[in-house]
Amino acid sequence: MVTEPIKLSEGDWYDCDIAMRWADSDMLKHMNNAVYFRLMEEARIQMLAAAEVCSTSEEGVVVVHCACDYLKPITYPATVRVRHVVEKVGRTSLTHTTEFYVLGDLAQGPYARGRSVMVRVTRPPERPVPWPEAVLDRLAIVCVRQS
Repeated sequence: MVTEPIKLSEGDWYDCDIAMRWADSDMLKHMNNAVYFRLMEEARIQMLAAAEVCSTSEEGVVVVHCACDYLKPITYPATVRVRHVVEKVGRTSLTHTTEFYVLGDLAQGPYARGRSVMVRVTRPPERPVPWPEAVLDRLAIVCVRQS
């Protein structure tokens, strides 16, 4: 019996818990706005690494859009849960909505909401190329399926 691979779908998510450092905060202990982007990047890199998606000299993944709306401050000390939720799987792009939560206070979140678009490219020159099915299948395995 052959089983069909799990396909990456809208609503699937990947969680990454990251400890906030003291240096990540301002004098009010609020997490600095730029840190949200660093945490989005770290969670994205961990997700790609877990799915064994590597950049090479021939091809890779680039971020072509990244934004963040700050809803309420995250204060030090905190462990931040960064949740990348698949919004759209395109031919060459993958769009995520990102939600920020604080462990121990998950019900109060999200504290911020972001959005990023990754594009698979060939190098050089950097031109969009379709996501290989095998890569999307590996991403589906590391993501949690929306029920």
